[in-house]
Amino acid sequence: MAREQVDIFIAGGGIAGLVAAAAFGYAGFSVLLADPAPPVTDPGDEGSDLRSTAFLQPARDLLDRIGLWADLRARATPLDALRIVDTHGWPPEIQDTRVFEASELGDDPFGWNLPNWQTRAIVLDHLQRQPNVELTFGTGFGGLLDRTGQAIVTLTDGRQIGAKLVIGADGRASAVREAVGIDVKTKRYGQKALAFSVTHALPHGNISTEIYNQGGAFTTVPLPDHQGIPASAIVWMNDGTRALALAAMPPDAFAAELNARSCGLLGPMQLATTRRVWPIVTQRALRLAAGRAALIAEAAHVLPPIGAQGLNTSLHDVAALLDLAMAASGDPGNAATLARYEKARSRDIAVRARAIDAFNRICKSGAAPVQALRGLGLRTVYDLSPVRQGIMRAGLGAPPPRRADQRS
Repeated sequence: MAREQVDIFIAGGGIAGLVAAAAFGYAGFSVLLADPAPPVTDPGDEGSDLRSTAFLQPARDLLDRIGLWADLRARATPLDALRIVDTHGWPPEIQDTRVFEASELGDDPFGWNLPNWQTRAIVLDHLQRQPNVELTFGTGFGGLLDRTGQAIVTLTDGRQIGAKLVIGADGRASAVREAVGIDVKTKRYGQKALAFSVTHALPHGNISTEIYNQGGAFTTVPLPDHQGIPASAIVWMNDGTRALALAAMPPDAFAAELNARSCGLLGPMQLATTRRVWPIVTQRALRLAAGRAALIAEAAHVLPPIGAQGLNTSLHDVAALLDLAMAASGDPGNAATLARYEKARSRDIAVRARAIDAFNRICKSGAAPVQALRGLGLRTVYDLSPVRQGIMRAGLGAPPPRRADQRS
């Protein structure tokens, strides 16, 4: 069988892998993307991803640069403010509320929100029109051999692909990562998240709300109206046993719990989709590259769903790897380029993982002293203007400051 040749092979057809295919294709590289599962682009289909993503400003910049943003923006809901609500007890009683306004930093919203299933559908449609991008669904990554000047990828259907750069975007159980011998470090919290969408009586006003109690955050993210009724995406983190019990509840019983947990901030809520359950972990690959393979997205890092950091961090990976590949004089997978990629992304990923890990541990605790500390922290962050603005900029994806000994 003749070996096919491409510049870039991508394992994984999630959002990050699809955006990477669009980015490298836009830059003129020949790209082949393979995923063993067919894409699910309808919210009612089995396996649909009912989570949503708020694309923050740096992600918007990448998507705009590679020709994707216009189509995504047409369906997205802007996030003009973030409301943080601290509650105690059950049913939850509101202790404190603070609203962080995007207008304090400039004219743009914090981000633009889209359901993940819809984002995938839009990016897939875009890729169908890219002549130098081939999508192969139903066939996965089978193995990899490094050779001088290229890697040889074997697919599960027996096809062999010669590629200058292999990108592992194949999730937290990455086969590419395993093939190149990179280990991971995983922290487990005993938590799971329910993801679903709701309609509600009151308009959301383009405000995303995070309500803290115990078990983890309850987050509402604005969506376009559903059949003329205000709608939001919900991510509800909880201890695993509680999350599974909620997922199994009949609709009426679940609605009662849902409306208690949301504190009535958007009025009565009604389920608009099914409920999906996701495990919550922090996981980091101990390296980001080996041989001619680079890891991005959940193959490289898995973060709890707090502050819209997950997919946005993944798109930072795509942007960094794209820039370095374009400067690599025709060999995007050479050792020097991948070493630069690892250096460019490792610290940022580590800082974000540590910060989100600490925040999640505080937010899931039901201990009164920890909850008191959480409330004090919220007030301190908000009430000091320089601290408030610094936290907002960091949340948008501004890279952490470099230490003096790292500056050249």
